[in-house]
Amino acid sequence: MGFFITFEGIEGCGKSTQLELLKAHLEKKGRAVLSVREPGGTLLGERVRSVLLNGTEEGIDPWAELFLYEACRAQLVAKVIKPALASGKVVLCDRFFDSTLAYQGFGRGLDSEKIEGLNALATGGLVPDLTFLVDCAEEVGLKRAWARINASAGAREDRVEKEELAFHRRVRGGFLEIARAAPRVKVVDGSREISTVHREICDIIEGAAGL
Repeated sequence: MGFFITFEGIEGCGKSTQLELLKAHLEKKGRAVLSVREPGGTLLGERVRSVLLNGTEEGIDPWAELFLYEACRAQLVAKVIKPALASGKVVLCDRFFDSTLAYQGFGRGLDSEKIEGLNALATGGLVPDLTFLVDCAEEVGLKRAWARINASAGAREDRVEKEELAFHRRVRGGFLEIARAAPRVKVVDGSREISTVHREICDIIEGAAGL
């Protein structure tokens, strides 16, 4: 059986960079690694991702938004993640159900119990073996996100990045509350140098999972 690792955090925290660094590190050690992202990772997921991040002219109701995320997740788990784990691969996922609870629950104010129930249905009960919460102040993360957008030709803010600062503060608070309640979640300080964060993640991986 494989090993399932997820990366979580607010916008601009650096989780995607850390995921790619860990992927290279594990592959160098001879492990078969698959990296995926939410929403996305399947043909269906990538199409819905465009809607979720870019929105529609009529806007997206918070409950409709939640159901779209869960549909993407159900497809990704069934078609990609579970088969990869069954084949013995290490699966690295850029966001998973913790993001839904943080963004749609703490951020948008939807009922957390209902979200957790939908998460369980969409995943078929699959829970990450280990989760890294790459944490940083909201202002730091958003500044990084804006810098990335300005540095990329044609890039623009997505629906989530456009949310008010108070929204991002609620989301970060939600992530930290999730971490306090779930031992599988390891909080790392994402405000430090990229290489320093990477070394800490590798140390945790080797200590907790022996990978």
